[in-house]
Amino acid sequence: MAALAPAVAAQRAALIELRPGLVITQSTRIVPRRYRLAAPASLDSAVLVIRGDNLTLQLDGVVLEGQDPAAAPDRAAGVAIRIEGGRNVRVIGGIIRGYKVAIRARGTRGLTLRGIDASYNWKPRLFSLIEHESLLDWLSFHHNEQDEWLRYGAAFYLDGVRGGEVRRNQVAQGMNGLLLVRCDSLRVEENTFSFNSGLGIGLYRSSDNTILRNRLDYNVRGYSHGFYRRGQDSADLLLYEQSSRNLVAYNSATHGGDGLFLWAGQSTMDSGQGGANDNLFYGNDFSFAPANAMEATFSRNSFLANRAEGSDYGLWGGYSYESTVVGNCFRENRTGIAIEHGQDNRIGGNLFAGDTTAISLSGDPLEPSEWGYPKHRDTQSRDYRIEGNHFLRNRVAVRVRNTTGLLVTANRYDAVDSAEVSPRGPAGAVAISPARPPSGRSDREACPAMLPLPDEFASWAPRLSRAPRSAPASLLTRRDRSAIVVDEWGPYDWRSPKLWPVDSSHAIPLRLRTLGPPGAWRVLTRRGITLLSRSEGTMGDTVAVTPARDSAGDWELVLAYTGAATMSPRGIPRRAGTPYRFSYAHYEPAAGWAARALAWSDSSDVRGDSTVFARLLREPPLLLRELARLDFEWYRPQLAELPRDRWALEATTTVTLPPGSYNLRTISDD
Repeated sequence: MAALAPAVAAQRAALIELRPGLVITQSTRIVPRRYRLAAPASLDSAVLVIRGDNLTLQLDGVVLEGQDPAAAPDRAAGVAIRIEGGRNVRVIGGIIRGYKVAIRARGTRGLTLRGIDASYNWKPRLFSLIEHESLLDWLSFHHNEQDEWLRYGAAFYLDGVRGGEVRRNQVAQGMNGLLLVRCDSLRVEENTFSFNSGLGIGLYRSSDNTILRNRLDYNVRGYSHGFYRRGQDSADLLLYEQSSRNLVAYNSATHGGDGLFLWAGQSTMDSGQGGANDNLFYGNDFSFAPANAMEATFSRNSFLANRAEGSDYGLWGGYSYESTVVGNCFRENRTGIAIEHGQDNRIGGNLFAGDTTAISLSGDPLEPSEWGYPKHRDTQSRDYRIEGNHFLRNRVAVRVRNTTGLLVTANRYDAVDSAEVSPRGPAGAVAISPARPPSGRSDREACPAMLPLPDEFASWAPRLSRAPRSAPASLLTRRDRSAIVVDEWGPYDWRSPKLWPVDSSHAIPLRLRTLGPPGAWRVLTRRGITLLSRSEGTMGDTVAVTPARDSAGDWELVLAYTGAATMSPRGIPRRAGTPYRFSYAHYEPAAGWAARALAWSDSSDVRGDSTVFARLLREPPLLLRELARLDFEWYRPQLAELPRDRWALEATTTVTLPPGSYNLRTISDD
């Protein structure tokens, strides 16, 4: 691609003002200013279209807005820039916000996207609450043959792009940063795709790409500290459906729903063939994920010199085979490595520091009958080499169930409760060599920037033209999972002040913590509050609020912040010292619900026939209950009288509301 750059630069750029429906066919520089241009609703149209070869679109100093920055993000629509085919197309600089997709490219050869800020584009309102998640917020990336992923929006959506680079761009506070679909040979380097509610980077049938030295942090949903931590299939980095031979090195991918989420794809699940194979993950930081620091399933890959700290699983590798896990640091995870039905995997030279269980290997005789995969492949759990690892402060070093052909050799155990392999079920040939002597190494030495690799893997390190050879870090990337705060619009980025409950939002008094940049706060107004623990202080304080008895579940606390420069959740900057109003409001009118539950049998399913349901309502109830709140979102019944399935609830209440316009919203399953 470098050989073509002079030809691109040699073209004389025309200077024009941006207008709707503009088609760019030669190198062009847009007059620098702010443009407010709504896009056509169709994602096959755009504000601006690029067609042609060897051209550059310069957007330095340009702000392109699809809607008012103060508008709700889920109202953003359309595509800002569409690139149709072409060779050696470059888009440089500019700010693009307020669209469903900022840049969509299809079939381009040699595409460059550089220095673009595509933050604050479309994202959906989330339904999960502080106390429990909503199933409506779960994501599914399983199909994208017909561009199904477009429903999730993206800053950059590239389809069928071959060659080029995506470098030094920024995407925050949208849903997805960069989505690659059937793309190959791209270099994705030194971007910041963080604090999005879906994905930092996602790949679908995309291979032979290099993803290097990016900041992919806090791309997360489905997390509430102390209540639930499942991530809802958000991820900092997603590799899906036959995405192979990609190099992923020196990226910071912390605090994502998963740090890495890799899945072979539906075609592999149906046929047993292929996979997301032969990817190399080297020197990345995948720590502090609500679910898995790394998840890689039904595939063959290599994981070298990565960091996985403070997650439920450091590496979840179900059905992985012929994979190499060497020289990684697993620290303070519930389980360091868990693999079910894996085969011919090597786990060597890793540090497991403070993981409750360091390594868990298992197999089950019964597998899901609807899967095609086990019908086409041997899926026994077998043939592992576990050698040269250091186990430090683990309850269990290696736990095994229904696994054969296990070799455990030359490992070191320090302060481990159960250092020996403890097979349950048939274990076959298990060879355990004597442990190496304790090293006396303390936990303070755990997880260095890079563990030394065995000599045979030294040549695997990616060759870089310049330093650094480590994942970019910040104060937020080293904080534990309590730094993840997800509200109705996704992850909080700590760039503006925020009031947020310390624990349950229904506690009385309600404790609210002041979050955000350093500075001071004071109370501006209070409504419906009888007692407040303090009226001023510094950021990081906790304020206890006791609502008035007659507030009818409707109260608000408004504070003023002064201190460092801020950036609002809608991308509006304020200089240091500029006052910033922030608040917490509670609106839940008092209502006593008279609830009764009813049940039906297999032979009298009420869901398709309203007359059957009406007859059910006349039958004796399963239970009668007075409820203060109507909240039945759960995975297992909260009330002992309720069955798991085939039941209905009828609840009535009377609510007194002040004059106004109201939206009534229900969330239901089935």
